[in-house]
Amino acid sequence: MLNRRYLIAASAALALLGSSGLAGAQEAGKMYVPVISKGFQHQFWQAVKAGADKAATELNVSITFEGPDTEAQVDRQIDMLSAALAKKPSAIGFAALDSQAATPLLQQAKAANIPVVAFDSGVDSDIPVTTAATDNVAAAALAADKMAGLIGDSGKIALVVHDQTSRTGVDRRDGFVNQIKAKHPNIEIVDIQYGAGDQLQSTEITKSILQANPDLKGIFGANEGSAIGVINGARELGRKIVIIGYDSGAQQKQAIMDGSMAGAITQNPVGIGYQTVKAAVAAAKGEKVEPKIDTGFFWYDKTNIASPEIAAVLYD
Repeated sequence: MLNRRYLIAASAALALLGSSGLAGAQEAGKMYVPVISKGFQHQFWQAVKAGADKAATELNVSITFEGPDTEAQVDRQIDMLSAALAKKPSAIGFAALDSQAATPLLQQAKAANIPVVAFDSGVDSDIPVTTAATDNVAAAALAADKMAGLIGDSGKIALVVHDQTSRTGVDRRDGFVNQIKAKHPNIEIVDIQYGAGDQLQSTEITKSILQANPDLKGIFGANEGSAIGVINGARELGRKIVIIGYDSGAQQKQAIMDGSMAGAITQNPVGIGYQTVKAAVAAAKGEKVEPKIDTGFFWYDKTNIASPEIAAVLYD
């Protein structure tokens, strides 16, 4: 019996070491790359998943794609990362909700020689071999310039941001704020609030900001859920302000077409997902990976929303 158990254990160990040392592969003989996003409720993440799936098909690897129900569930995301690492994947894609909280698990990945590819949100660590993301600082600075132009380069504005713990939240907030301070001195930012990317929470935050500032000219919503919340909050109070969003989705696109939103920054979510898996596979094979992968961004409004270049990076 002992010999039989030993042989079974030895066979299992060899199987785990097979396929270039890749354990936990979801399909026999294929490299396995779990991809853990910041959420699943926004259409943005579904577009990222589409890009990841496309790369997996082209590269003949197995992936899983998951994220917590909301972008406030940091603990849930950490549990997902822990479970993924326990499967000893060949590499992992990770978009951190909290750039600090995941550090111990990322250190485990490094110790196990599992390459980590950060995407969308970077991680405050040198452990990820690369980050596939939008230059959120530059994109938010463009949003600030657009806001300034639309409100006559003076007056009061506010921000509704998804969080102050993820790299995207910090970079979009700071990119916008710093551009206003540097280039538009006659504009005053009267409030910055955080709504966890949740539409309902962001709606209530927006209403509170608008009620406290009857002369407010505009609000920047820093992600899909934040922007939709700003639209809804202004609509519920009957306030006409300049609203600039971030990302796409059916509701934002409709808001731009009906004039309730002036415009938005769109990323390239399909490209983010695709480049994440592509970089993870390359890193797992020991190939050179650039330390940063800029996936690009665009401004869109009613004038260019139907253009081929913009339509290609929008999603519903």
